[in-house]
Amino acid sequence: MKNLVLIGMPASGKSTIGVLLAKTLGMDFIDTDLLIQKSEGALLQDIIINKGIDRFIQIEQEIITKLNCTNCVIATGGSAVYGEKAMEHLKLNGIVVYLEASYEEIKRRLTNIKSRGIVFVKGQDLFSLYNERMPLYQKYADISINCDGKSIEDIVSLIKDEIKNHG
Repeated sequence: MKNLVLIGMPASGKSTIGVLLAKTLGMDFIDTDLLIQKSEGALLQDIIINKGIDRFIQIEQEIITKLNCTNCVIATGGSAVYGEKAMEHLKLNGIVVYLEASYEEIKRRLTNIKSRGIVFVKGQDLFSLYNERMPLYQKYADISINCDGKSIEDIVSLIKDEIKNHG
């Protein structure tokens, strides 16, 4: 089976939903943020602080383009959409599912914004980041799932239904 690639803002539920989706569908689970941390031997936030945003995005793209898997649910970092080569690689053997959440929902869920490892340009706020990334998520998505006000189980169920219809 093709991979299922989850994209979306930080706190949209990619990792949490990804694990449950993988269990439900009998697929493997990969979290690209964890692969980055393992590869670099550091937390995301520390990589961003010590190596800079551009280098972080480059590392993220290198790790994603090296992925060679099938039948996996892949939770990407929120910034994966900045890497065009990475996204093209993921789309080759995957269905890209955008976990769409409103700005208000993301703001409510993001309680650890300073330590989470989010790619922010100096002086940028969450609202401008949200508006900057939205068109990129929409561009790469094969399927969009509105996650506002829905339980994890409801979202997993919606994704399963959409995948059947997508095939």
